[in-house]
Amino acid sequence: QVQLAESGGGLVQPGGSLRLSCAASGRIFSPNAMGWYRQAPGKQRELVATITSDSSTNYADSVKGRFTISRDNAKNTVYLQMNSLKPDDTAVYYCNYVYLLATRDYWGQGTQVTVSS
Repeated sequence: QVQLAESGGGLVQPGGSLRLSCAASGRIFSPNAMGWYRQAPGKQRELVATITSDSSTNYADSVKGRFTISRDNAKNTVYLQMNSLKPDDTAVYYCNYVYLLATRDYWGQGTQVTVSS
């Protein structure tokens, strides 16, 4: 089992910044990928960004140039630095972990990000 603990959401004005963190604990194996997905009201959950244990990254086109994903493998923690936030970024952000040699993945409980003036 893997547990994911997210933090860092909140309310921010358009153009502002937030940093999300997600710490994984339990049975962590490599190679793996950790990442962030988001779900806005009435919409499907969508990829935001992922990073593998060897630091390969992938971003949704909508966040490229504004968001940066990083990780600390020693702490099994992934970060999402979000800059130039827009109202369209408002959503619940979920952390995800997947062991790349298995089929099961794990999800955090989600953290709310609201971008509004």
